[in-house]
Amino acid sequence: MYEGIHHVSLIVTDLETSKKFYGEVLGFEESDQRPDFGFPGAWYQIGATQIHLIQYEDGQTLRGTTKIDSRDGHFAVRVSDMDAFIDRLETHEVEMLNKPHNKTEWHQVYISDPDGNVIEFNC
Repeated sequence: MYEGIHHVSLIVTDLETSKKFYGEVLGFEESDQRPDFGFPGAWYQIGATQIHLIQYEDGQTLRGTTKIDSRDGHFAVRVSDMDAFIDRLETHEVEMLNKPHNKTEWHQVYISDPDGNVIEFNC
């Protein structure tokens, strides 16, 4: 019945700053398939799933902090090469919570985007 998660939407306050973060820093591929909805946004393709950035000043889902908290709401992206991913974060001076040894069987790295959206990367 279910095939998977199609997309995750994130509220951002400055689309250009967020596009630089998701595109240049994380290296996500921006999709050119986004229709003109009449408001600023961007779509990124990650495997079979998409991340939809929506610039929405009245959005109520912003955390109000960029503190990295692995227990706060987040989504996770599977990476194939954790060492290369960590090198990328370090090159771009992205703060991370690195948890190679935890109660799961995978290596976890948590970051925060410029608006405080928490993202887990695991391998």
